[in-house]
Amino acid sequence: MTKRFKSAPAPKPPLSAFHSDRRQRRSAELRERIFRASLDLFAKKGFAETTVEDITNAADVGKGTFFNYFPSKDHILLAFGEMQLGRLQATVEQAQNSSEPVSTFLKTLRARMTEEPARNPTIVRTILQAHLSSAPVREAMGKNHARAQALLTQFIELGQNRGDIRKDIQPTELAYVFRQMVFGTLLLWSLFGDTTLPDRIDTALRVLWTGLAPRAESAPPLPDPWLSPGRFGS
Repeated sequence: MTKRFKSAPAPKPPLSAFHSDRRQRRSAELRERIFRASLDLFAKKGFAETTVEDITNAADVGKGTFFNYFPSKDHILLAFGEMQLGRLQATVEQAQNSSEPVSTFLKTLRARMTEEPARNPTIVRTILQAHLSSAPVREAMGKNHARAQALLTQFIELGQNRGDIRKDIQPTELAYVFRQMVFGTLLLWSLFGDTTLPDRIDTALRVLWTGLAPRAESAPPLPDPWLSPGRFGS
């Protein structure tokens, strides 16, 4: 009679790994709570008027906990910039892994990059003020600008290689123009802080696209993605 052997049970992860994952989740949740409480207070009271104590009270944490995650109040602004960079990077990676025209991902990019500023117009003005008044913040944000420029350059190069974007201008220059458009639109909109940000970005992108699209003599113009149904959708 042939013996049947039971398969060995799958090894369980070590208990230390479980505790480590739980600590990481709790740490991420705590950082997010402090971050969101800060943004809410900046919107209600203004950046300059908001103190670290205000933030810790709103987030229900101690000052020591705050400084474990953010060396200063200014670093909340840097975290905001890093969040926006993460969304930009995700969009660029999606475009790289897809065969769809890059114009499709411009709509995705608009939706992702305007979501947070539209929720908190004050943060845009605050970041601009920090650029002017704080050398340490300006230096740190400069690194974020460099990363954004590199990511957008990759995006433009991808479009050029696929024939979606004109090739007679260097991708770095086109990426810079794109960033100027976004920052200029955000700056003007932040003076009002109303619900028009998606519309303003859409209009600017439509005008910019006429300059980005391939020249008529080299390739037919691409269809305008903003004339399709669901123009203001994500």
